Amino acid sequence: MALSTKYDPSQVEDKWYQHWMDKGFFHSEPDQDREPYTIIIPPPNVTGVLHMGHMLNNTIQDVLIRKARMEGKEACWVPGTDHASIATEAKVVRMLREKGISKGNLSREEFLKYAWEWKEKYGGIILEQLKKLGASCDWERTSFTMDEGYFKAVIRVFVDLYGKGYIYRGLRMINWDVEAKTAVSNEEVIYQEGGEMSKLYSVKYQISGSDEYVTIATQRPETILGDTAIAVNPKDERYTHLIGKKALVPFIDREIPIIGDDYVELDFGTGCLKVTPAHDPNDYEIGLRHDLEIIDTIDDDGRLNEKCEVPRYVGIDRFEVRKQIVKDLREAGHLVGEEDFNTRIGRSERTNTVIEPKLSLQWFIKMKDISRTAHKAVMDDEVVLYPAKFKNTYNHWMENVRDWCISRQLWWGQRIPAWYYGEGENDFAVAEAAEEALEQAREKSGKKDLTMEDLQQDPDVLDTWASSWLFPIAVFNGFDDQYFDREGGKIIKGANTELDYYYPTNTLVTAPEILFFWVARMIIAGYEYKDDKPFKNVYLTGIVRDKQRRKMSKSLGNSPDPLDLIKKYGADGVRTGMLFSSPAGNDLLFDEKLCEQGRNFANKIWNAFRLVKGWEVNGSSFAEGNQTAIDWFTSRFNQTLAEVEDHFEKFRISDALMSIYKLIWDDFCSWYLEMIKPAYGAPVDAGTLDHTIDFFENIMKLLHPFMPFISEELWHELRDRKENDCLIVAPWPEGGSVNKDSIEAASFAFEVITNIRNTRNARQISPKESLTLLIKTPGFKKFGEFSSIICKLANLTSMEETMEKVDNAAQFVIKGDEFFIPLDGNIDAEKEREELLKQLEYTKGFLAAVNKKLGNERFVNGAPAHVVETEKKKKADAEAKIKVLEESLAALM
Repeated sequence: MALSTKYDPSQVEDKWYQHWMDKGFFHSEPDQDREPYTIIIPPPNVTGVLHMGHMLNNTIQDVLIRKARMEGKEACWVPGTDHASIATEAKVVRMLREKGISKGNLSREEFLKYAWEWKEKYGGIILEQLKKLGASCDWERTSFTMDEGYFKAVIRVFVDLYGKGYIYRGLRMINWDVEAKTAVSNEEVIYQEGGEMSKLYSVKYQISGSDEYVTIATQRPETILGDTAIAVNPKDERYTHLIGKKALVPFIDREIPIIGDDYVELDFGTGCLKVTPAHDPNDYEIGLRHDLEIIDTIDDDGRLNEKCEVPRYVGIDRFEVRKQIVKDLREAGHLVGEEDFNTRIGRSERTNTVIEPKLSLQWFIKMKDISRTAHKAVMDDEVVLYPAKFKNTYNHWMENVRDWCISRQLWWGQRIPAWYYGEGENDFAVAEAAEEALEQAREKSGKKDLTMEDLQQDPDVLDTWASSWLFPIAVFNGFDDQYFDREGGKIIKGANTELDYYYPTNTLVTAPEILFFWVARMIIAGYEYKDDKPFKNVYLTGIVRDKQRRKMSKSLGNSPDPLDLIKKYGADGVRTGMLFSSPAGNDLLFDEKLCEQGRNFANKIWNAFRLVKGWEVNGSSFAEGNQTAIDWFTSRFNQTLAEVEDHFEKFRISDALMSIYKLIWDDFCSWYLEMIKPAYGAPVDAGTLDHTIDFFENIMKLLHPFMPFISEELWHELRDRKENDCLIVAPWPEGGSVNKDSIEAASFAFEVITNIRNTRNARQISPKESLTLLIKTPGFKKFGEFSSIICKLANLTSMEETMEKVDNAAQFVIKGDEFFIPLDGNIDAEKEREELLKQLEYTKGFLAAVNKKLGNERFVNGAPAHVVETEKKKKADAEAKIKVLEESLAALM
């Protein structure tokens, strides 16, 4: 059957993906004779659908795992999804609301039944979408953070850390999400780039028993009714006479003390600070130091309660009260000023609602001690971050780590394994099961007649990250009974064959914004339970942004649907489009034209194959020049392979793709195939064709990790193959020697050919018209065996050496060598002069850039020696070319 003139991904992608699945090529089992290469997927939220960030992240993971598989390693890419407590519960509540059902009218068990139904219906969507991208995950190992075994692992770790003294329950100032009605950790509070505009209000407080007032600036006038002090700096001479006196809270005239505290900055605002311990973390600390009353005036839903003492505000949302209280303060003469103010406003990462600082009884992990080894591991490069600049970020976070609030006021998630049996502060038991908790409760309380009915389990669930931090261990069942030493709180070495084989994993690919959320915590858990790192390398991708540098989001309408892109450009086109400009750690400025470029690349490869398969073949010996072309491309392939390996070693995945792209588009398609292509209608010799098919196979091997579908399709078109002889498991190419002289001669020859073609275009000379080339250079022999190739590709009748300048000829200069093309008729001297001036101007600019680089001491001292030598050679070549161009211009004067 004749090949299609265009590559059609829709006829290829599903076919090969199903074939790979059917043959079990994605599945991995421990093989002690092979080196493992393991990647764990950053588990997307079970609520998620594929977005551009997923596309970039998972394309990189697939590139790495496919290369490892071809290198003969036991490649294992473990997929999974995260139960995403807040996001999933919000989805289920919304679904129930649409059915006319309120969560408040359901029991916990009834709600969870609906939640599991939702998960079973929608939870696997994103994993199915990843298959369209070509993700070669071991789907048999798919994990979910609420699976029975995983659930038990999370509970086991909670109990273990509580027993070790790392987990505690306490009343602390936390971040409260009033929409989700749950606590969130500090890391889940986000701030808008550049801050947000707000208002700064100046409010008068009367000094009790006098006509004197102090003015206080606040962004949150709705919290005034919870004030319990006014603080001034004890060194501030303006206010020292007021310390110890009382002030009156506006509207309610409740007396509050004026205190001295060094926290108040002398030169900030008015120098007076309203202290509201229940609604500000810094005020809370001041309150502790001065034993202030705590008045919580805002309920969990963000509405004011009766403690505000103003009935008309009770039950009203905090931001509505802000508007009303500003109006009331103005009318009462308490508001003396307001101004626009740019500030950082904390918002919930999940709901985007403004965070409410709130005092709450929650569960925490003490992070300082448990983090020490994980901190050191990254700073000592036991775990290597790419790019290395993120070590500073990691170091800052770990040096300033705060206790982690791990309880969430939700129903969907791992329920905290604590059971209460009394009203006392410590009247609770922590255990993996209720039966164990009952035994503990009886022992702690001394009440042997306690029953299960006397126990009440904590209603909260654990933070989602408190489950996903176990992912590298839990996916290999590391916390199962037979592998875990409950007394020692460690995983038993040598007990779990799979864990011992696949752990530590090789590379984690993830986003910098979850470097602390997830990456650091996995490292902490790895050392706590395995005494080893969870992965060797962390590749941090950038953020996918649009051409205007805006982060892609649904709300901005600037994020294309990845599946629509795949339909339009093919999975290979989208994969390469994403990688064409995505260096590690730097943001990707996505443009759909990149996917178009990827599709065009696929078509270029397809057409190259059609050209080769369309040739007739005979048994004659090599045609003139073909052996030279074959030897050159062999060296060029080996050179590129070495470049690609170096890029992979340094996690420069985008650079690796560009090296392969140039090898295929420029070297193979534009030069090699043109060198060996027989004349129209003539056959190609069998030896040349065999070498060309071998080359095609090798470049498909290089290409496969990046463009798996077209490469697999052409692999099977190139030769007849057995069913299991697939490119996905074909051996990665082996390197060979590089003939630098051949590569240099070819490069020079290609520049000559390009200049001749440019001369034809400029003078409208037909490609069919043969020309003569005269060369004034001491290096005429440098072309060597490429002379016949130059004659063929430039359509020359001859190449001859000349000792003199040639009149009535077009000329060009390469690296100080002069070339002349004799032409019939007179040469326009002025036009020739303009052309030489253009070349001279460009070359001088090029030389200036090279000199600037060589004049940079940091470059000269820091760059590899061969790179500096290359720049010096560029300098010498440019200087020689300038000299010849100036001489040629002088001759035209």
